[in-house]
Amino acid sequence: MHFKIPHKTTKVLAILKVKQALDAARQQLKDHATIEKEEWQGDMLHFAANLKGKTITGTLEVTDTDFVIDAQLPLLWRIFEGKIESMIAEQVKQL
Repeated sequence: MHFKIPHKTTKVLAILKVKQALDAARQQLKDHATIEKEEWQGDMLHFAANLKGKTITGTLEVTDTDFVIDAQLPLLWRIFEGKIESMIAEQVKQL
């Protein structure tokens, strides 16, 4: 799964908002999901999350204008890529 979501802030502030959102998500989803990897290398986040026993891995790059997400979904979840993308885009708008 590969998609871009535009942001209207600076790269530094966008990265800070991603970090804050991950901290909040960890608390909200603790009974349903775990973030197993969260490693920043410059403007790129390498992540792994376990949702209901299924692992999602990927990267989130923050550019001057966009969040660029590349993720590997479990095979059966790939049919929901469009819905997952829409849900993530909605969450980004709330940042």
